[in-house]
Amino acid sequence: MLADRVLEESPRLRARVSGQAGLISRGQALAAGIGDEAIRWAVASGRWVAVHPGVYLTTPGRDDWEVRAVAALLFVGRPAALAGPSAALAWGLERREPESVHVIVPAGRRASIRDGIQVTRSRRFDERLDDWAWPHRTTVEHTVLDLGMRSPLDRVLALAARACQRRLTDEGRLAEALAARPDQTHRALLRECLTDVGAGAESAAEVRYIRDVERAHGLPLALRQHHIGSGRRCDNLYEAEQVVLEVDGRLGHDGWAARVRDGIRDRGSARLGRVTVRVFWTDVAVTPCALAAEVGDLLRVRGWRGSVKPCRRRRCSSTLSAAA
Repeated sequence: MLADRVLEESPRLRARVSGQAGLISRGQALAAGIGDEAIRWAVASGRWVAVHPGVYLTTPGRDDWEVRAVAALLFVGRPAALAGPSAALAWGLERREPESVHVIVPAGRRASIRDGIQVTRSRRFDERLDDWAWPHRTTVEHTVLDLGMRSPLDRVLALAARACQRRLTDEGRLAEALAARPDQTHRALLRECLTDVGAGAESAAEVRYIRDVERAHGLPLALRQHHIGSGRRCDNLYEAEQVVLEVDGRLGHDGWAARVRDGIRDRGSARLGRVTVRVFWTDVAVTPCALAAEVGDLLRVRGWRGSVKPCRRRRCSSTLSAAA
């Protein structure tokens, strides 16, 4: 009963354990006056559960991801922080729980290794650690870029856009973190695309539209995330031509309810004299040149006097499609 009594009689220790998802390390218990014998009794009686050697759950029955993440940090010991997919889940950038808890530690320190815990060492640990977040984790910016090291460009762009959307970071902080990572995968393209994310693009598909369709083919510059009345906004507004162009990526436009909302928004734009067109992931990712020709034709019908230019892709079809 000693272990329970110490917890009950120490508000500070109780608050600490509560903040640690009900977990306590052996070192913390000993420092609080809970001796080895009391710890053994608490485990033997079932009042505490040993999650890892030297890490105990004081509220048996919990087995959620937060418990596993905090238990991993306590087991590895300080300094340590969640990284990669585990940090992304902690920041709310991912919903899927990783199979293992990913932990980063300074390059020079030894860390215990155990099944279910992946430990990475970094010479830049202090630079990439968020000073305020709990459970301890890498910053939003470095979490996004860490995940982008072994992922397609579209994945890291989608994460960057999601982080900006949720106001966890902004283009400037992402660009600053990128500048400190000379070996970052897709570095040159990321540097270019982050400018578009900061300007209002909210998905990888939207960034592809700006980069591979509009800019690459000399189309006029649209307004991004422009308010079009009644609290609604659009992805792209070609104001002079009164054309609203929505980029429907793979996320956010699925299901009947979403289609109904899109229809209401499109009718609202039509009442203001604007025509709304929707393009999809395959349009911007697979046939950007043909899409540029289509958009160019539409803009000319609505008064644009420019012309679609061929991009750097081999056999760019934009001018051929426009002529047809």
